[in-house]
Amino acid sequence: MTSYGMSRHLSTCAKRNEAINIANQTSESAQYLYHLKIKDTYTGNYWLYLEMNDNANLFDLDDYLRAIWLECCGHLSEFTIYNTRQKINMRTKAKNILEPGMTLLHIYDFGTSSKTLIEVVDERFGQPLTTHPIFLMARNEPPEILCQKCERPATVLIPEWMEIERDLFTLCEKHARKILGDSYSETLPIVNSPRTGMCGYTGPAEPPY
Repeated sequence: MTSYGMSRHLSTCAKRNEAINIANQTSESAQYLYHLKIKDTYTGNYWLYLEMNDNANLFDLDDYLRAIWLECCGHLSEFTIYNTRQKINMRTKAKNILEPGMTLLHIYDFGTSSKTLIEVVDERFGQPLTTHPIFLMARNEPPEILCQKCERPATVLIPEWMEIERDLFTLCEKHARKILGDSYSETLPIVNSPRTGMCGYTGPAEPPY
């Protein structure tokens, strides 16, 4: 499903609406929850739909993006208002900055940068669906990446610093081991993350909770 299709699905999803109705029957204090659409700026093939609690701050969102998509070497990161240079303090709570229609830019690593757009799609007032500050509603399926030798699914990327055949960047395990020999260990795994192939990133590209 495309990110657009998922956006439409989430607005009418019966299971999601049922979970929200059940959560709203609890006696806990209600809060604003922000529906975030997150995608990489390079291809748009990688996307997330998150729901963020109003008391969570941007440190929480930064930690989540690092865990599911980005963290490789402890690089610095920042949030700005999209299309401006206005930086936002990481301690800022969601309720003090987010509103439907706005877009933030998140940058991880100021050398080999990963840039992510964060669009506030909607908000609701009620009970969260998790005890954590952020809830994962949906994410993209891994894009199909093929071996450039046999067109089977590729499993590894060839880093820029490795000298092999020109324009050969993605290989299945069989051809990678055959072509690279002892250098196979220097390849990078293909994972469901826009950070794949960048700065030694190896994943795991899994939700932190």
